[in-house]
Amino acid sequence: MPDDPVQRTAIYSLLLNIFLVGAKLVLSELSGSLSLRADAIHSMVDVLASLALIVGLVISTRKSENFPYGLYKVENVVSVAISILLFLSAYEIVMAALRGEQIFLTYSGWQLLAVMALVPIPFIFGRYQIRIGERFGSPSMIADGAQHQADVLTSSIVLIAFLGQMAGVQLDRVAAVVIALFVIRAGWDILESGMRVLLDASVDRETLERIRSIIEEAPEVVSVKEVVARNSGRYLFVEANLVFRLRDLQRAHASATRIEESIKREVPAVDRIIIHYEPMARSFVRYAVPLADPAGDVGTHFGESPYFAILDIDNVERKVKRQEIVANPYLGLEKGKGIKVAELLLKHKPDIVLTKESLRGRGPGYAFAEAGVETLQIQTDSLKELIDDLLRGQQLA
Repeated sequence: MPDDPVQRTAIYSLLLNIFLVGAKLVLSELSGSLSLRADAIHSMVDVLASLALIVGLVISTRKSENFPYGLYKVENVVSVAISILLFLSAYEIVMAALRGEQIFLTYSGWQLLAVMALVPIPFIFGRYQIRIGERFGSPSMIADGAQHQADVLTSSIVLIAFLGQMAGVQLDRVAAVVIALFVIRAGWDILESGMRVLLDASVDRETLERIRSIIEEAPEVVSVKEVVARNSGRYLFVEANLVFRLRDLQRAHASATRIEESIKREVPAVDRIIIHYEPMARSFVRYAVPLADPAGDVGTHFGESPYFAILDIDNVERKVKRQEIVANPYLGLEKGKGIKVAELLLKHKPDIVLTKESLRGRGPGYAFAEAGVETLQIQTDSLKELIDDLLRGQQLA
């Protein structure tokens, strides 16, 4: 038995369908029911669909020189094939209903009980399949689960036809046609879902926003120009265009790798990520400065400063575009204040951190360097004086 839960469930589906076909064929021969025979035909198509599902799941994991991106979409081709088989099944059911002879049948009690026992089996297993498919992102498994749930409806209609016959009402041929309508509806839903992936329709907005938020949390990212993603079988392919504050290509590549790892960790369905990045090009520089008080005195100790000023200085127009005072929520910590404060400031995405004490060789300094943020040591005592120096373009260190 395969270790992959999706492949293992597909084999269970095949075995269940073989059982259902056998049971329905035996009951239809014994009872002479046209609707039950039509339902057996439908289940026989399910056997073929399950075989196609297993083949698709195995092939979809293969890669080759001719298919460097993998054969993941085979799963979606299989789901489309399942929908076509459903349409063929509906056609067989209708033809059987139109050509069948109008014969009033009577059923024994044990036959009725056997039909009743068959009704909940595909419903229970279909729910299990859909849960497995959603958990592992397998569209063909979800499609097969939906197909089993459709079987519940058709089996229920057969049961109603049995009950009608026992009450003296001829419902067998009508039930066969109604079964065909349910099969067509299920086939259309599966076809639509599979074709969306084959035509590279985008993934849902919620998943895209989740991926974007993971990218934006990275301190080296200045802005996200575009994030697009598409399904390929049960997997996602993501492409992102980003602006980094980093200009060193080696560090930018390392940052892109970290972002990819974060996305794959948070969104397991992602198989491949392509990140295009470019250095930032903007007219202002964002500074972060520790403050000893709200009045604007520059703090002497980085981690123990109760406030921080975030400044956007426009180097073209020589003016302050934005100024914000941020409180330090980590003053009460006995250890690790510096790292926590550095992580807090990185969320504001500064370009340069100005401090009175040197951060070289310390945790905050390493954190800023990793994110591409420059740190400079200054001697200025007040924020106002520092802003004046920045606006004049004066060398600070």
